[in-house]
Amino acid sequence: MGDLVLMMLSNLIQIVCVLVGVAFLTLLERKVLGYIHMRKGPNKLGIVGLFQPFGDAIKLFTKEQSLPFSSNLGIFYFSPLVNFFLAILLWLGIPFFSKNLSFNLSFLFVVSVMSLGVYSIIFAGWSSNSSYAMLGSLRSIAQMISYEVSLILILLSFLFYVFSFSLMEFSYYQSGSWFFFSFFFLGIMLLVSFLAETNRSPFDFAEGESELVSGFNVEYSSGGFALIFLAEYASILFMSMFSSLVLLGGSLDSFFFFIQVSLVAFFWLWVRGSLPRYRYDKLMYLVWKCYLPISLMMLMFYVSLSQGFVVMSIM
Repeated sequence: MGDLVLMMLSNLIQIVCVLVGVAFLTLLERKVLGYIHMRKGPNKLGIVGLFQPFGDAIKLFTKEQSLPFSSNLGIFYFSPLVNFFLAILLWLGIPFFSKNLSFNLSFLFVVSVMSLGVYSIIFAGWSSNSSYAMLGSLRSIAQMISYEVSLILILLSFLFYVFSFSLMEFSYYQSGSWFFFSFFFLGIMLLVSFLAETNRSPFDFAEGESELVSGFNVEYSSGGFALIFLAEYASILFMSMFSSLVLLGGSLDSFFFFIQVSLVAFFWLWVRGSLPRYRYDKLMYLVWKCYLPISLMMLMFYVSLSQGFVVMSIM
């Protein structure tokens, strides 16, 4: 019973820390985009705008909740909750040295939960009974499912090299050299696929403001919009941590690991401020005609390489 209470307490602390990290990630994004645009960003609320995320949260959750008359209200309100729950559930696969929920199949757990995110988006778009929301959700589903195919093939190359489904093993195997250098081209493809997976610029077609108003969340306001917003940024923070574990040899007992996570998260924000939105047909061309053949060839190469190492060790 004591172990169960400690596990629940550590989960609660983890969720609170993730939410606080998400709050200040939004502030960092607005500051970075501000300086890219040669302006200050939020700087009025508190010292250099440090209390701005809390002001935004109070404003969002106290706004009037819209009630679309012809929408399916049950699914309409339930979808943001599922979206937020899946984004938080991803964090349970992060390996802690306290062995909180660290298990040998944590890699499979993370990939499985990532693939469930499409359902909350399609239900949010469909239940809104809005053409813009439905088109935005369809775009998002097609984009996420397409990139998940090549993403899994890219990750399989790393798995054949490590030969384990535990995320802890990645830090052990990168003690001498980071996988980012050993798998340089796959590492770049992995980061771009994560950008597409989180619907971020230059792949933010689900929220194409110029043609879809705001995409699948166009009918949401107040708490529903805030939960979708929190889920997106929690996913960005998780992808940054996942990239640091898989590519940069992140070790959770090192302070340098959290600097790596911050730098990878900064890369997400830098890309948003620098690159224009991609064209949708080019997005699909990139994944089906470029990433998929390359990831298949690289997978065959790394499988043969790992088998060669096994044969050499036997000899």
